[in-house]
Amino acid sequence: MGNDTGATSHQGRMAAMFRALRHRNFQLFFAGQFVSLTGTWMQTVAQSWLVYRMTGSVILLGTVGFASQIPVLLLAPFGGTAADRFDRRRILLVTQSWAMLLAGTLAALTLTGNIQIWHVLLIAVGFGVGNAFDIPARQAFVSDMVGREDLINAIALNSSMFNGARIVGPAIAGILVAAVGEGWCFFGNSVSYIAVLMGLLAMKVAPAVRRELKSPFAEIKEGFVYVATTRPIRALLLLLGLVSLAGMPYAVLMPVFAADYLGGDSGTLGFLMGCSGLGALSAALALASRKHVFGLGKWVGAACAGLGISLIAFSFSRSLTLSALVLIPVGFSMMTQMASSNTLVQAMVPDELRGRVMSVYSMMFMGLAPIGSLLAGTVAGYVGPAETVAIGGSICVVGAALFASRLPILGPQGREMIVAMQMTGGEPASKAIAQVPK
Repeated sequence: MGNDTGATSHQGRMAAMFRALRHRNFQLFFAGQFVSLTGTWMQTVAQSWLVYRMTGSVILLGTVGFASQIPVLLLAPFGGTAADRFDRRRILLVTQSWAMLLAGTLAALTLTGNIQIWHVLLIAVGFGVGNAFDIPARQAFVSDMVGREDLINAIALNSSMFNGARIVGPAIAGILVAAVGEGWCFFGNSVSYIAVLMGLLAMKVAPAVRRELKSPFAEIKEGFVYVATTRPIRALLLLLGLVSLAGMPYAVLMPVFAADYLGGDSGTLGFLMGCSGLGALSAALALASRKHVFGLGKWVGAACAGLGISLIAFSFSRSLTLSALVLIPVGFSMMTQMASSNTLVQAMVPDELRGRVMSVYSMMFMGLAPIGSLLAGTVAGYVGPAETVAIGGSICVVGAALFASRLPILGPQGREMIVAMQMTGGEPASKAIAQVPK
């Protein structure tokens, strides 16, 4: 009897953890994105290794990262406005087709032996332009697929899928690069977009009820004003931007750690990135098991501090085993902060502003990362990669402390907004209010 009860309880928890997958559209999206993102991570690892093999320059590693992400900072406001104006599925069909074309071009140039560093930089810019429109539309489209009731779970599952691909992709890339070269990783990424395009075409999405349109610039301003004047959202996004500048750039320096500090090859790079992905996947699954969003603000502050401490530890390691072990909490902390911030922001924002607010999230998450990548590559050229990562980790710890000091004021404001939007994991607002931690 006791065993039956325990088994039933376990099955109930598992069903709750994956409840957003009861929606057919989200099933199609989830499967297609997993295949596509596996290809994306294959390309990310192979491209980093290709650039470092061709140039041996940490500055150029940072420059390629800058080129791929700076368009998000410049163009994401327009992408957010487009996501609030037009059919989000059609936007995704265009952006994913564009990415497939770019990956195929990179594959062709590499496999024919004609690849040059300026090709990599130009194609990286092209990916960034596509992402400026893809990311806000994709983030806002999650709500279209699952509705308010399962939105929080869908965001967490989205993160778990992203990081599952982050484990598989680098591992495959490490093997392929060593066996047949970087070009086949780029080709595999190009082919992987077929899965997400087929999923999008197979979906049945009801036409969205569109509001009265203003001028694009007026709508962009409206989104920025909302973020700037909504203190809980502003604080979350500022901390996310700080981590993008100081914490995330460790990834662009990973080829240097793998080759120079640890004496490894492309397989070592893939293994290290896979360890970070394992930690991130664990964080995403932990978030998926949550029934409501209350208390996530504390998770955000603790995760930022944990990220900083883990990065400092990683910068001192010269052992492959120790580096791999330390990268697990790096991935766990980074994903906990980013997914929790995403969840909290989407829980507080009204539907009519979702695309534009998520464009600001995209600017903080990816748009500031290129500046961080460029700074990291430049600083590493002067003081060394290990010292650069340690400095970034220290900045994250300071940012976490400042955020924690403001949490007693921001927490109650955020809880009131969440209840007002009825974003309570499917529970009635009145019941949620009674359960809100004080």
